Amino acid sequence: MTGRNPQGVFLERRAYHKRRMRDLARAVPIIGAVLISIPLLWPQGDDGVTNSTAIVYVFGVWIVLIALAALISRVVQSDEPPAAPAEER
Repeated sequence: MTGRNPQGVFLERRAYHKRRMRDLARAVPIIGAVLISIPLLWPQGDDGVTNSTAIVYVFGVWIVLIALAALISRVVQSDEPPAAPAEER
């Protein structure tokens, strides 16, 4: 026995991939908060990192987070057309 499910694939690969991307989309703000707070741990002073380096790092992380969110949103987009808006009463 190889340990595989004899009934086949439980979830469709595409649906499974979209679910994992949605999970990643939920984790992006947490990852961003951790990455942006890293400069707080850097040593300050003459031997440490300058403020300009920390600012460049923060903006670099910000740009990467924006690109990651844009990429994830394209992957997660539904293939179905959007529902028609309900009639206003």
